[in-house]
Amino acid sequence: MRSLAGLAAIVAAASLFLYLLSTHLPPGPKHLTSDSEGEDQGVQEYSLKFPSDLDELRELAEMLKFYKREHHGYVLLLFCSAYLYKQSFAIPGSSFLNMLAGAIFGPWEGLVLACLLTTFGSTFCFLLSSMFGKHYVVQFFPEKVLLLQRKVEENRSSLFFFLLFLRFFPMTPNWFLNITCPVLNIPMPIFFFSVFIGLIPYNFICVRTGSILSKISSLDDIFSWGTLAQLLAIALMALVPGALIKHYSKAHLKVDGMNSNGQAENRHGRKR
Repeated sequence: MRSLAGLAAIVAAASLFLYLLSTHLPPGPKHLTSDSEGEDQGVQEYSLKFPSDLDELRELAEMLKFYKREHHGYVLLLFCSAYLYKQSFAIPGSSFLNMLAGAIFGPWEGLVLACLLTTFGSTFCFLLSSMFGKHYVVQFFPEKVLLLQRKVEENRSSLFFFLLFLRFFPMTPNWFLNITCPVLNIPMPIFFFSVFIGLIPYNFICVRTGSILSKISSLDDIFSWGTLAQLLAIALMALVPGALIKHYSKAHLKVDGMNSNGQAENRHGRKR
């Protein structure tokens, strides 16, 4: 009970900080809107919330890019706080934030931010699970934890590459890996660098996609040489690392019996 109270206190404090950060914005540039006759003008009011679809993502990206002209540091702090909030408390939806990073900060600064924030946010989630949630993870997900525990023991000699394999081929969601690794006694340095390296392709794809979407205004933009080159880079980043780690896994890792949901496959007639 004490662990739940401690976790609830941390969540409440983080939520309050993020709320105050998003509602007490410093004075920004005025975004004027006019009516159909072009006579009355007023300042457009924005509301900040996590995007849930591409339309909301594009609207939020335009607003933050507009605001970033005079308050780059504040927008950076706000984005980092929101990203760490979602990662630390295992809230799905990091793909939209990665795309938002590409749209706001550009492909390279956005990629660096996404990789660092994903790694530190996942590490905070690891620590929170280690301090407050290990018992509840085992209680609510006994079969998945048992399967992962068995696979970790089978691949203990190549543990880092096994974790990379799970990040490249998400047989179980990343948020679940973050909260389960403390139960599996994964050393934090191995966890940290497996997240940082293993999610680079995913972060690259999402950030590049966000950067491209923010610049496309017509079909002609899609078929420009620059956009096609970026799409090719996305395809290579998605295929090459996965092919390499899959080739390695066939020779060195034991991942039989796991399906795309991280559960054991039922094989009739097979004795365990």
